[in-house]
Amino acid sequence: MLTKFESKSNRVKGLAFHLHRPWILTSLHNGVIQLWDYRMGTLLDRFDEHEGPVRGVDFHRVQPLIVSGGDDYRIKVWDYKLRRCLFTLLGHLDYIRTVCFHNDYPWLVSASDDQTIRIWNWQSRSCVTVLTGHNHYVMCASFHPKDDLIVSASLDQTVRVWDVTGLRNKTVRGMPAQAGGPALNEATGATGSGSVVSRVNADLFGSGDAVVKYVLEGHDRGVNWASFHPSSPLIASGADDRQVKLWRMNDIKAWEVDTMRGHTNNVSCVVFHPKHELIISNSEDRSIRVWDISKRLGVQTFRRENDRFWIIAAHPEQNLLAAGHDAGMIVFKLERERPAFASDQQRLFYVKDRYLRTFDFHNGRDVPSISLRRTGHVGTTAGILARSLECNTLNSTETLLLLCSDAEGGSYELIALGVDASQPIESSDGKRGTGMSATFLSRNRVAILDKNRQILIKDLANERRKVVASPSPATDKIFFAGTSGRLLLRLDDRLLLFETQSRRILSELQVQRVKYVHWSPNNAFVALISKHGEYFSQDRETMRNRHHNCVARTRSALQHK
Repeated sequence: MLTKFESKSNRVKGLAFHLHRPWILTSLHNGVIQLWDYRMGTLLDRFDEHEGPVRGVDFHRVQPLIVSGGDDYRIKVWDYKLRRCLFTLLGHLDYIRTVCFHNDYPWLVSASDDQTIRIWNWQSRSCVTVLTGHNHYVMCASFHPKDDLIVSASLDQTVRVWDVTGLRNKTVRGMPAQAGGPALNEATGATGSGSVVSRVNADLFGSGDAVVKYVLEGHDRGVNWASFHPSSPLIASGADDRQVKLWRMNDIKAWEVDTMRGHTNNVSCVVFHPKHELIISNSEDRSIRVWDISKRLGVQTFRRENDRFWIIAAHPEQNLLAAGHDAGMIVFKLERERPAFASDQQRLFYVKDRYLRTFDFHNGRDVPSISLRRTGHVGTTAGILARSLECNTLNSTETLLLLCSDAEGGSYELIALGVDASQPIESSDGKRGTGMSATFLSRNRVAILDKNRQILIKDLANERRKVVASPSPATDKIFFAGTSGRLLLRLDDRLLLFETQSRRILSELQVQRVKYVHWSPNNAFVALISKHGEYFSQDRETMRNRHHNCVARTRSALQHK
């Protein structure tokens, strides 16, 4: 898990990503709605007009609108630019579990403990129809991203798929009516007060314009969540029977494909990954699990010590996920998107799939140079979870690369390439090892920070030559320091310039959480890159003569001569 942002708050029950901006909404059990910028890590706004827990929240894709639903039986539509509630929709008779905008129509759908699902027109501020059929609490309901379908999950142990084609044909005619215009009874298509009886009947018994298409039965206990796949005819569901089920549907029927077991408590939420063929689920067992759709097996598990998970959300277009728990929420990725890379004066080396590839700057050739060991890369083809790649600039006689990955809890691999890198070769197990971080120390030495925070110095045959105690137990990463025999040790709030031979700290820099260290080709200048700042220095002996530049956020950097 690559954590991008984490917040501390009351229990998070609802989450929603903004389609275009780096924003996320959280609805809390104490009745507050928070608007966060997860890229900058700042709280932008809060809305607190609900009485009691707010369980559902959503962004509109185009308009500056937010919808929320809570235990006060109210649905509120907000304008986040005006920073106020525009109106409140009344009709549900019990707690509202989820609310969701339609991608195209001026609709929103709500699910409630009153055993009904309601579709509302947010422009005319009226109820379009009521879907009845569940005989227990309706825990969630959402629109299909493309088709005229709704999926719902209920504690009556069923998942239902509803066809709203008739409703769309009846109520969506050209440009929808603007708020403040003549009131249109969307349930019957009539205006005025003569439709009161029909409206009451629709509220009590539902409307024939939205019908049940499939009833999916298979869970042994109440179903807490169901989600559509963004492009395939698949549904995922999670329930109190601790199971995640995968369903497939066609024009005439729907059926269970498989059941995935592994959670040890109620499954709270289930979504499809936006970019890979994966299902993400979380549970009251304090874990997030990742399931491979094709293999139907669990491939990753992330746990928290004390916090139960309640909700998970996937960004519709980016490789981002968010999960809400008892003490806040986290925004994360399952894996790094940018490939690990390094370069010398003639070539660029980078990792793609399960190969280390070489791109020649002069002739434009891009070839696989070495086949890397398979370690169960999640979500795509097998490969390694590459974190960084470093080229030994102190050795001019051969091309030495050091690849660090997240495999096995942190590992490294020393790779030697010849002059001709056009023929791929298999990597060797003899030059691998485990460690939190690794970097080159000299032309023929490698430094590894092990899990005990000791610095192991090894030769090019991966044989240990020396063990040096780290001057600080808080050291979590080491970098090349531009000079043979020296290292940069990263702590949370500073960098230490450390000499391994004398075991002395030569200098100390107050730099917040450095992510990348880039040296110029002659190792005379260095750039220290953190999340919100860049630091430049031209004194590699003490690194004190430096320039600081604050930026919004640094995504990556590369020194080019």
